[in-house]
Amino acid sequence: MRTICKRLRRGDDLLREVQNIAREEQLQLAVILSAVGCVTKARVRDASGVTIRDIDEPCEIVSATGTVSAARCHIHVSFAKEDLSTVGGHLVEGCLINTTCELVLGVVDGWHCGVEQDEETGYDEIVFERDDA
Repeated sequence: MRTICKRLRRGDDLLREVQNIAREEQLQLAVILSAVGCVTKARVRDASGVTIRDIDEPCEIVSATGTVSAARCHIHVSFAKEDLSTVGGHLVEGCLINTTCELVLGVVDGWHCGVEQDEETGYDEIVFERDDA
């Protein structure tokens, strides 16, 4: 597994930066191994798939997990608020880095992914394929 390490800086949008890395590196399939840092504000979509929640206070990134490719990024994230309560959901644009985010991606060997419309869910869903298939 090849790794990609990047420090995100103040003002960077967490999702946009992950998407930029995926395009620049032409990633076929990667996963988030670690994301440590803080944001000035957070934005997540809840499980309804519709409602976006804004958390307008500095938060620590306490976890991030997901699949990353040039075709699609699907990331879930958790944040600790100033009162140490946690919130989380589907990462959307608008999570702005405060001081730093130390991002580590693991590139998955032998696999690539694409996207196809799933009639049952109504979403564009990931399709995993082996490179030798």
